[in-house]
Amino acid sequence: MTTLTTDNSVRARLLLAAQQCFLSDDYHQVSTRQIAELANANVSMIRYYFGNKEGLYEEMIRETLSPLLNALDGPLLETTGGFSDYLKLYYETMNEKPEFPKLILKVLALNQGPGRRFIQQLLERGRSKGARRVGELKASAQIATDIDPDFLRLAFVSLAMTPVLLKNIFEEQMARPMDTEFFRQLALFNGQLFAAGLSGGLPRKQGA
Repeated sequence: MTTLTTDNSVRARLLLAAQQCFLSDDYHQVSTRQIAELANANVSMIRYYFGNKEGLYEEMIRETLSPLLNALDGPLLETTGGFSDYLKLYYETMNEKPEFPKLILKVLALNQGPGRRFIQQLLERGRSKGARRVGELKASAQIATDIDPDFLRLAFVSLAMTPVLLKNIFEEQMARPMDTEFFRQLALFNGQLFAAGLSGGLPRKQGA
């Protein structure tokens, strides 16, 4: 494994090394010494910045998801047209770390590795921020007022995650690469499809 020798801070190098190690191997097979050596840092720096291996693991996940969570606070989703832009950001983020969605799935669905509660807390942050955005879109009459925000969220997550998780299978079936341009066009298509459905045709809450 090649040692990271960039001019980034020790903390940044440790996070980058952690990404490489945790995404390529099982959590319990990765040692702090292995991460430190890859980052060209002293293992004591992991304790200094993150407390322990689990703290480093959690910070690696937090920093990877931060662009997606932060976008919910910005202007990206002020209109339904922003769904395409958000999907594009998601696809770009995950394509930079293609094993990351699988890591999250392993932790949440299969309960493999630490951080399940931590990841759930991050996703709950996304859920609450997303619900606020849905409320704003309803208030501005961009989507129907009786659309169930949980249905909307689950549908959006499905559009986002499925192409990334099943990328290899889809590429084989289609006999074409799902490259940057493919995902750009897919984000545009899915975003427009999703926005069109919000005009009033989505399932409502029971009893509505």
